[in-house]
Amino acid sequence: MAKKRIGILTGGGDVPGLSIAIKSVVMDSIDHDYEVIGIRRGWLGLLGYDIDDQSTHDLYIRELTPNVVRRVDRAGGTFLHTSRTNPAKVRPEDTPEFLRDSAYGTVIDPETGTKDYTDYVLKVIEQLNLDSLITIGGDDTLSFSSRLHKEGINLVAIPKTMDNDVLGTDYCIGFSTAITRAVNHITYFRSSVGSHERIGVVELFGRNSGETALITGYLSHVERTIICEVPFDLEKLVWMLDADKKANPSHYAIVVISEGAVPIGGHVMQTGTPDAYGHRKLGGIGEMLSEKIKDITGNNTMYQRLGYLVRSGPADSLDRMVSMNFGLLAFQLTCKGDFGKLVGITDGNYSAVPIETVVSGKRHVNVDMYYDVDRYQPRIKSVLGLPMFLH
Repeated sequence: MAKKRIGILTGGGDVPGLSIAIKSVVMDSIDHDYEVIGIRRGWLGLLGYDIDDQSTHDLYIRELTPNVVRRVDRAGGTFLHTSRTNPAKVRPEDTPEFLRDSAYGTVIDPETGTKDYTDYVLKVIEQLNLDSLITIGGDDTLSFSSRLHKEGINLVAIPKTMDNDVLGTDYCIGFSTAITRAVNHITYFRSSVGSHERIGVVELFGRNSGETALITGYLSHVERTIICEVPFDLEKLVWMLDADKKANPSHYAIVVISEGAVPIGGHVMQTGTPDAYGHRKLGGIGEMLSEKIKDITGNNTMYQRLGYLVRSGPADSLDRMVSMNFGLLAFQLTCKGDFGKLVGITDGNYSAVPIETVVSGKRHVNVDMYYDVDRYQPRIKSVLGLPMFLH
């Protein structure tokens, strides 16, 4: 009998641990009747694959063997590369040339000419003789995974995002490393902020969930932490920071703020055109806060947007363990034919839930349990019985 063929891809933003999960799947397949192929550049690898052009096969498809993945776990990111392509929502300018005049695709927005090319992706999956898929991504990548499962594709998904906001799991690949890096950078940042006796403003990723900012603020003991779930009183906050600086024997203070945070009566700061999933680029709220601190209190500030640095480089030990086990669990479910599942961690245990869970909503910080809305600080009322990462 021919070996069964698994296709694996990564989509959305990179985080440490992606290549580790891929390696785990490949190494676990050695003693089974499976072969694994990598699909490069996420969903673009299937959308951009021209079944009549061998060069696109060479561009987007890579056979994955133990020798190929031998060293990939030593670095961060994804060696298969990634994209933010959404085959269910493709604008004319993003459509591969060979598809533009084809019979594939359904118009979903006549005004812009945006089309749903799911039908073509299904054709490519058939052409590649894939028995199943393992997809690794956040809400956006996993939402199209859910769509493919509804279309009859055998599929298991693995959650990754430094925001840790995917429904159906307590933990996503990349979160621990991002927190570790953020806490370390804040520790380093204290040297300059303290030396110059200023107020430091640190802006972190976080579109829909403030968990990254919350846990970072909690672990690094900054004076104030602003999360996207709670609109903040701008003037109240800047005067709090002024008082924090005066109360500190070292004459400085630090605030951490989610990039998706919103002042009362304000709006999320974002720029550029929406991507294929409708997201515009966030950022700038920390810089605005920094300027307001200067204007209102007269304090000098230092603004630091950590950005991509916190999700770059190799995974820490926790993300390495979770990535390996998520890969193993995804492969084990594949072997059992238990498809349509999202692997994850629930109440501290490895678990699997229906993949439709990821599109049922967004996960947010439990403000009542973990945050003081008056003092703008993490506040854990009782830790007994809570999961390791508070959420």
